[in-house]
Amino acid sequence: MLAIEHLSKSFGPLQALNDVSFTIQPGEIMGLIGQNGAGKSTTFHSILGFLKYSGQIRWHDQPITESVFDEIGYLPEERSLMPKLTVEQQIVYLARLKNKSAKEIKPQIDDWLAKFAVKGKRTDKIKDLSKGNQQKIQLICTLIHQPKLLILDEPFSGLDPVNVDLLEQAIFAAKKQGAAIIFSSHDMGNVEALCDHLIMLKAGHVALSGRLDEVRNQFGKTHLFVTTDWVQARLEQLPQVVKVTQLAPQRYLLQLADPAAGPEIFQQLTQGHYIEEFSQQAPTLDEIFRMKVGETNA
Repeated sequence: MLAIEHLSKSFGPLQALNDVSFTIQPGEIMGLIGQNGAGKSTTFHSILGFLKYSGQIRWHDQPITESVFDEIGYLPEERSLMPKLTVEQQIVYLARLKNKSAKEIKPQIDDWLAKFAVKGKRTDKIKDLSKGNQQKIQLICTLIHQPKLLILDEPFSGLDPVNVDLLEQAIFAAKKQGAAIIFSSHDMGNVEALCDHLIMLKAGHVALSGRLDEVRNQFGKTHLFVTTDWVQARLEQLPQVVKVTQLAPQRYLLQLADPAAGPEIFQQLTQGHYIEEFSQQAPTLDEIFRMKVGETNA
């Protein structure tokens, strides 16, 4: 288990992190979200020992020391491959830094290249690969030693939807093997697709924390999707409806001031008859993110 307790970090007058606490169990995925400068990378760098900080960071109830680094896989936001090395040389070099032998790693390389659909051979130089394929090589370097703690800083940046799916499958495979995983992303769709828990940082503070469903439900089921032959002006007159958005012919999103109005709206819309869609939901994570970021208080 990774346990972060009262983590704080300042850079001169800038308070980058202020009393941040959370835990990640083996086999769990946590999303760390927030605007640029919210403290996400500072959190990662503190876990990895790149920075001095106040508070406690513990892995399985012990401080993270050099002996633990072999169990950690880290993908930085800024890519850092060596362009003159071949794919095989690069993967083996970084694996050996994690105390994996070339004899152990080399037989796995072709399978990993196939798993990530890398367009290139193990004998190709890094500089001759496209940026997307270079990113895949760095992902392989992060995962091939089968880390128990996986830290991914914006891993989906620059990947197309097909390659996002490949990475998501690799993350789920690591979870199934018992890894504790934490990653940051500006794409809330990735967070919703992967995470068991999330932490939202705002100006170094924890603004939201909890299971994804719990976080969404804190904001109430204020979004009502309906398919109806009612016109928009009539829908706007329904109780507690504050906004109506047409999504498609005869399909609308009704935003409610009070989620408790749902049953009454259902009765008025249906009048005992079948309608194709009536779905009352909490705001999406993307909408919640925008709401919290827009608040004036940190």
